[in-house]
Amino acid sequence: MILRERQTGKVIIISAPSGAGKTTIVKHLLMKIPALEFSVSACSRPPRPHEQEGKDYYFLSVDDFKKKIKEDAFLEWEEVYENQYYGTLKSEIERIWSKGHHVLFDVDVKGGMNLKNKLGDRALAVFVMPPSVQALENRLRKRSTESEESLRKRIEKAKEELGYAPSFDRILVNDVLADALDAAEKTVLEFLTV
Repeated sequence: MILRERQTGKVIIISAPSGAGKTTIVKHLLMKIPALEFSVSACSRPPRPHEQEGKDYYFLSVDDFKKKIKEDAFLEWEEVYENQYYGTLKSEIERIWSKGHHVLFDVDVKGGMNLKNKLGDRALAVFVMPPSVQALENRLRKRSTESEESLRKRIEKAKEELGYAPSFDRILVNDVLADALDAAEKTVLEFLTV
């Protein structure tokens, strides 16, 4: 493994197509399970109005992101859309484990698979499944953060990502939010106590 072997923390990976509810589930888990700490990803897109540097993402320019790739600073990274890179800095994982906490990820589907492949049994990969593609589109429209073109791209990507669900350790259908939150909490606590 790439990270220091002396670390003993576990990793929870929450992945889903955009709009499936993974961020809501992650926020719930952080409130309910004090041993978890959120891993802040790096990205090369501009921040949305409500996002803060170092809290929501580490915002890097495309050039800075590519430089960090060359320096092997990422545990995993991906070009999700053209010139929109997302990745997990190794230093972020080591920071969390050094505090004795477990790492909680909110990542896209391919990022989640990459993390699971690198971290193996130390990681629990949960796929948040929307009840339908139409429900997913409705949720994205309610956000009002996307242009029609951007929305179309996200829906097409979501359709592709749904095919990866069987590769994850658990599939969690987010139809009734309260039920999804309870199921996520039980699943994570079970994994952490084994």
